[in-house]
Amino acid sequence: MENTVRERVFPASLDLLGDIRAFILEEDGAEERLPPKRVAHLDVALEEIVVNICSYAYETPPGELTIRVEESPESFAVEFVDNGVAFDPLAMDEPDVSLPLEQRDAGGLGILLVRRMMDEVHYSRKGTLNSLRIVVDTPRMP
Repeated sequence: MENTVRERVFPASLDLLGDIRAFILEEDGAEERLPPKRVAHLDVALEEIVVNICSYAYETPPGELTIRVEESPESFAVEFVDNGVAFDPLAMDEPDVSLPLEQRDAGGLGILLVRRMMDEVHYSRKGTLNSLRIVVDTPRMP
């Protein structure tokens, strides 16, 4: 397999979550290329990220969300780019999940799931753009 890159711009709207999911997972057969467990992890991560961008990135919604999918023999990567308010989800402290539920602060569980389920997670701010990139290592085929 050679390296491929696909990119598409979507309105940052929760109504398009299904279309975004289809673009990421269904085009080019990613669901067939990754083990089912990894597809499920990727699905949870992309939903968490898209919902947060659509819900919180723009003071006046909807803004735009650029999705870039990069596939190589070694990995499947998805980059989420928005020009909403600057926010680095990786700079947040991880929630203490050992505390009883009533003693925990609200929020933070989604990005914790993303961090734990993905092989790599990277954030950067370039000018007015937030970029969150998640990577799933692909299994070596015999």
